[in-house]
Order: sequence, then structure tokens, then C-alpha cells
Amino acid sequence: MMFRKKILITGADGFIGSHLVEELVLRGCDVRAFVYYNSFNSWGWLDHVDPVVKKNLDFFAGDVRDPHGVKEAMKGCDVVFHLAALIGIPYSYHSPDTYIDTNIKGTLNVLQAARELGLSRVVHTSTSEVYGTARFVPITENHPLQGQSPYAASKIGADQLALSFYRSFGTPVSIARPFNTYGPRQSARAVIPAIITPLLAGITEIKLGSVHPTRDFNFVKDTVNGFIAVAEHETTIGKEVNIASQKEISIGHLATEIITQINPNATIVSDSIRIRPEKSEVERLLGSNELIHKLTGWKATYSLKAGIRETIAWFRNENNLKHYKWNRYNV
Repeated sequence: MMFRKKILITGADGFIGSHLVEELVLRGCDVRAFVYYNSFNSWGWLDHVDPVVKKNLDFFAGDVRDPHGVKEAMKGCDVVFHLAALIGIPYSYHSPDTYIDTNIKGTLNVLQAARELGLSRVVHTSTSEVYGTARFVPITENHPLQGQSPYAASKIGADQLALSFYRSFGTPVSIARPFNTYGPRQSARAVIPAIITPLLAGITEIKLGSVHPTRDFNFVKDTVNGFIAVAEHETTIGKEVNIASQKEISIGHLATEIITQINPNATIVSDSIRIRPEKSEVERLLGSNELIHKLTGWKATYSLKAGIRETIAWFRNENNLKHYKWNRYNV
């Protein structure tokens, strides 16, 4: 049913957003891509997608912080996937105001427009960071929320706003909560590109922060299919839904896996600038996917080894690698 409706995707120019755009267009959907307005007329990663995908897109350049532009973008749409957000944790330490403006106010603008325009579905993007360090595993949607960084706190606020619109006004909101997504086009500030890119440049000492924390990694194609599954099933309305592999690996073991696939002679070195403040470090994330499987039938299809292999292959292409400043630490 969703595929016969006009779909808006905020954050369409970003990592997960661009993959979601591609998948929906390939499924025959009518997609409007909300991209961040800039003086370069850049559409982010959508500048580099297949021309067949690009020519089937309706582009809207704007800023989710502006309620007027958001409402204009949403006119004529029936479904919105809200992915636009500021995501870097280190950046949130010194510029927290921008996270409130984008992640909370931007979400409010989307919700208010959806309510006023009568959209049939809103899929709001959360993050596993809202859980903080696991108090129990696997982490279910009933796990306590713990804002261990300004970024996480802003996403908790946005999630609660989304739920409040469902409870107060009946706005048909579902909250998709992906655990650590990786794959082609991921931000350079994320750990997997931060390992892959210097290795491909011939660097043999890979700088990392803490290597003992564990994460639940999901290949981006699995995450995108999770978003679509959440949108397709009305049973997810009013609910927070994890998108998780229900498997964990430490950052150190992850780095070893990547090093093994690229250059087994490389080593890991500690870089203090990359280490989070002690109380801000999320020590363990291992998500439960029981609810999403029960409600939608979704399950991950990529193993970590296969997903890493596909990600490395994408980065090996010089046309892709050139977009990354591998020799600089990206906050």
C-alpha cells in the first residue's frame, strides 16, 4: 500500500537516507528527496547515485530547522521518513545547541506539518545511543533511556516528542531505532570508515579510541529494509522498534577483522583525542530484534564479514575514496 503513495525522505542526501532513496525508487515509489540547502547546489550522496535513480527523484532543498520549508516540502506527500539529524558525538560536546535546533526542533517541525497536513505515516529515526551503556542484554525497547552525550540527549528528546504527538493527537508515528549501521557512504567520523580509509591509503598504524566497548553492527541494506518494514506495517504505529542484528563485537575485534581483510601487517594504536569522557562512553550495545521480527518479519541478512567485505570493496574505488580525508580526525 505504501508504494502507491508520495514519500518524503528528510536527510535524503546522507548515508542511510541515500540508500533508502535508492531502494524505494527501485521498488517503484514516488520519492521526494529533502536535501540540505547549500550554496554549492550539492545533493550530498545523491549526486553520485545511478542516473536512473536520480532522474526519478523530486528534489527539495531546504533546512529541517525551518518550519515553513518543512511544511512546503511535505505538501502532497502521504508518508515521511524523517532521517535528517546531526549525528557526531564528539561534535555534540562543543556545539550542543546545534543538536537541539536540528534534532529536536527539526523533528517538531516534521511532526507539526504531518499533523496539520494529515499524513498517513511518519517514520522517525532514533538511535541505539539513547539506551546508553546496556543495563541488560539484549536491549529491548523497554530498556531505560540514558543520555550519555548531548547527541544522545537530543535524540531522546526527539523520540519523546514523536511519541507525544501519537499520544496527544493520534499522529501515526513509528520510531525506527537502528543500532550501529555501516556500509558504503558512511560518514568519515564513524569507526569503520576511520579504519578502512587509512588502511587503503597504506597506513600501517591505525589510530583508535577505546577498543573494549561492544556494538551491534548492521549493514546499511539491512537497516534500510528495516525502515521500510516499519513503514509498511501499521502494527508499529505508536511504538519504538529496534533494528538490530542481536550480535555484538568489540571495537578491537572489529578492527582486527578489517585489518585481516586489507593488510594483516597493520596494528592498532591508541589515540587519546578519540577517547570519550569516562561517563560518556557507551560501554555495551547489543540490541534485541524480537519486536521488529514479531511485528514485521524483518531480520538481518548480512553477516558482519560479508558486510565489511562489501564496504571495503566500495572504498577501494578511487571515485569513492576521494571524498574522504583519511589523514584527518573527523569529529
